[in-house]
Amino acid sequence: MAVLSAAIFPVLRITVKRLLVSSGLLKTRVLIVGAGSKGRKVLDALRREPNLGYEVAGFIADTAEKKRSLQGIKIYNRLEQVERFIKPGDIQDVVIALSGTDKERLSRFVNKLQHKVRNVLYIPDISGLAVVGTELRHFFQDQLFAIEIKNSLAQPVNYFVKRLSDYLIGIALFFVLAIPLLIIAIAIRMTSAGPGIFKQERIGRRGKPFLCYKFRTMHKDAEERLQTILESNPSAKTEWDTHWKLRNDPRVTSIGSFLRKTSLDELPQIFNVLKGDMSLVGPRPYLPSEWDAIKEYSELIHSVPPGITGLWQVSGRSNSSYEQRLNYDSWYVRNWNMWLDMVIMMKTVKVVLKKEGAR
Repeated sequence: MAVLSAAIFPVLRITVKRLLVSSGLLKTRVLIVGAGSKGRKVLDALRREPNLGYEVAGFIADTAEKKRSLQGIKIYNRLEQVERFIKPGDIQDVVIALSGTDKERLSRFVNKLQHKVRNVLYIPDISGLAVVGTELRHFFQDQLFAIEIKNSLAQPVNYFVKRLSDYLIGIALFFVLAIPLLIIAIAIRMTSAGPGIFKQERIGRRGKPFLCYKFRTMHKDAEERLQTILESNPSAKTEWDTHWKLRNDPRVTSIGSFLRKTSLDELPQIFNVLKGDMSLVGPRPYLPSEWDAIKEYSELIHSVPPGITGLWQVSGRSNSSYEQRLNYDSWYVRNWNMWLDMVIMMKTVKVVLKKEGAR
């Protein structure tokens, strides 16, 4: 019961909060200090996370802005008088998104606003760092603080729990999916020449190759067809160079198209999980031919086994660029924890049912 409660309560809490926010309750009016590129990024970030309940009331420009508004939000040009907007605008939180500001000026703004609003959020000029589980460490006598960035996967017990959950859930899924797996394999063999299961070498943990299993979704001469398409169709060549996929791929069989749209083609990877080559959740299992594109990311991405599903699959899938996929996989490894894996698995079900970004 305790384990069940631990799994259900966070989901219930998020759902209830989302309902309260969507109904107009739990709204927080926010003022963004800085109308440059960083301020725009903050606005985009807040709008992409509606469950946080932030409502942007306006911008305070750090330079003289000719524009009166940004994406429908009004811009004000009185940076030094920012505290005057707090009460009239019913502002609860202020986000400081100033670029290139010296520390004395930054401290002055924070100290000026700290006791006039509920929270002051400062966006530092850094990105690409882990954010989940990071903590601040204070050095009181020198008035310094440090961002402590944890490596959750460096703890042997964390990695053991992740692998144990892979095996336990993998075994359960195998018994549930055994008959559907057999039926799909027979249907593939009856509708096109070739085996039901397709085996392909992929890059695994620590860069070691392994054979990844999938249901065959392409014709036997798929590689020859691909080369013909890329040589004769410039737009297809551009799409392939960007995504390493084709939206209307003539290499795909009729049943293969259905399997891809429903993500059923990846079900045989359950065997890879049980063999220890893959995890239920992790980075993409990259091809050896992709090495030149991923080598700068490899040490980080391949510190964990690749996954059947992952962050990029629930964040746009085939609609995301190749660079975005690498960024998603890197973010996942930097910020890994078991709760993140649970969230991704739950989102995977939603994405598969809605066929979001599938090709």
